[in-house]
Amino acid sequence: MERNLKNVLVISFGFLLLFTAYGGLQSLQSSLHSEEGLGVASLSVVYAALILSSMFLPPILIKKLGCKWTIAGSMCCYIAFSLGNFYASWYTLIPTSVILGLGGAPLWSAKCTYLTIAGNSYAEKAGKNGKDIINQYFGVFFLIFQSSGIWGNLISSLIFSQASNKAEISEENLACCGAYDCMTDTTNTTSSAEPSNSLIYTLLGIYTVSGVLAVLLIVVFLDQIKPDQAETEKEILETPSFCSTFLATFQHLKDKRQCLLIPLTMYSGFEQGFLSGDYTKTYVTCALGIHYVGYVMICFSSVNSLCSLLFGKISQFTGRKLLFALAAVTNTACIIALLLWKPHPKQLAVFFVFPALWGLSDAIWQTQTNGLYGILFEKHKEAAFANYRLWESFGFVIAFGYSTKLQVYIKLYILLSVLVLSMVRYGVVEYLEAKSSPGTPTATKKENVGPLTEETDT
Repeated sequence: MERNLKNVLVISFGFLLLFTAYGGLQSLQSSLHSEEGLGVASLSVVYAALILSSMFLPPILIKKLGCKWTIAGSMCCYIAFSLGNFYASWYTLIPTSVILGLGGAPLWSAKCTYLTIAGNSYAEKAGKNGKDIINQYFGVFFLIFQSSGIWGNLISSLIFSQASNKAEISEENLACCGAYDCMTDTTNTTSSAEPSNSLIYTLLGIYTVSGVLAVLLIVVFLDQIKPDQAETEKEILETPSFCSTFLATFQHLKDKRQCLLIPLTMYSGFEQGFLSGDYTKTYVTCALGIHYVGYVMICFSSVNSLCSLLFGKISQFTGRKLLFALAAVTNTACIIALLLWKPHPKQLAVFFVFPALWGLSDAIWQTQTNGLYGILFEKHKEAAFANYRLWESFGFVIAFGYSTKLQVYIKLYILLSVLVLSMVRYGVVEYLEAKSSPGTPTATKKENVGPLTEETDT
C-alpha cells in the first residue's frame, strides 16, 4: 500500500473510533444528565470553548507539536470528556467540556493540514494534480468518518435495550412529552426509561476504550511529516499569518453579504442543537425510553450522509435556490408538525420520520451553505469560512444555552422565526448577486465542502 494512503486510512479510522464515542455521547447528554440542565449546558460550553479554540490554538499547536502530535493530544481532550461523564456533575462535566472544546479546533485543523501535505507529496511524486489527490484523500476520510454517527448510536441503543426496568410509560408522564413539556427534571428520566448505573458505566467504558484506541492508532501507525515536507507545512500554517487571519475574520463583516448570511449560518447550529438536545430528550426519551435515542439518531445520520452525497451531485442541475427552498419547506413542515404532535409509543414510525426529514434538510444546509460561502467569497475564503464556523458555533451555544430555560414549543417558534429571517436575508443575497453579475451561474460546486462541514461537529 502506498505510504501516504496508509496514513490517510490511519487518520480516518482514528477519527472513526474517536467520534463513535463522542457522537454517541453528544446524542445522550440531554437525556443522561437532565438534572438542572447539566447535559445541554455541557454541550453549550463545548461549542463556546470551540469558538475560542478556533481563534487562537490551531496555528500555535501545529507549529510547535506538528500534525501527528497535535492530533494525538487533541484526541486526549475528547477522552477527558468521556471520563467526565462517569461521575457527571458541574465540577467534572463542565471542565472536561472546556477541555474538549479547546481540543476540537486543533484536531480538525491538524487533520486538514496533514491530508493536504500528504496529497501534495504524493501528487509531486506521481506527477499528478495536487488538488485532485487532496480531494480523493478527503473523500476517503469522510467515507469512513461519517459512519461514526451510526456506530456510536448503535452501541448506546444495544446496551440500553438490555435494561430490565423497561415498564410502560404512564399516560400521565406521556402528557409531559412533546412541544408542551412540563419543564421538570424528571420529565424525560422516568423510572421506566432510566437505565441502570451499570449499563451507563458499561457504555462509557466502551466509549473511553474507543477513544484510547484512536490515540494509540495515531501514535503507533501515523508517520511523522517528512523533513522535505516541512516547507509545505510552514506555508500552510503561515500563509496568511495568524494575526492577519484573526483580523480578517472581523473585517469580513464589512461585506454586506456576509452580514446578511449570519442568520442562515446560525440557523445551522440552532437546528442541529434542537435535534440532539431537545428532540432526543422531550420526544424520544420521554415517550419511548433512552434506548431508542441511538436508533433515532442512526436514522438521522444515515439520511444525512446519503442526501449530502445526492445533493452535492444534483445541485449542478437544480441550482442552490431550489435546494434551499426544499430545505426550508421541509424544516417548516417538521416544526409545525412537532408543535401539533403528541408523541405516543403506539406511533413508533413517526419518531423516525422526523429525524429522516431533518437529516434531508440538514444535508442541504451543510453542503449548500458551505458552497455558497465558497462561491460568494472566493477571494476571501479563509475569512469567510472562519465566520461560518464562528456563527454556526454561536448558534449551537445559544440553542443549548436556553434549552432548559424554555418550553419546547417556544424553542420551536424561535427556530421557525430564525428560519424565516434566514430565508428572507438569503433571498436578498441572491438578489444582490443577480443584480451585480447577471451572468454568474448559481449552481453550487461541492469542492472542498466536506471538511469544512464536519469541522463544526467538533
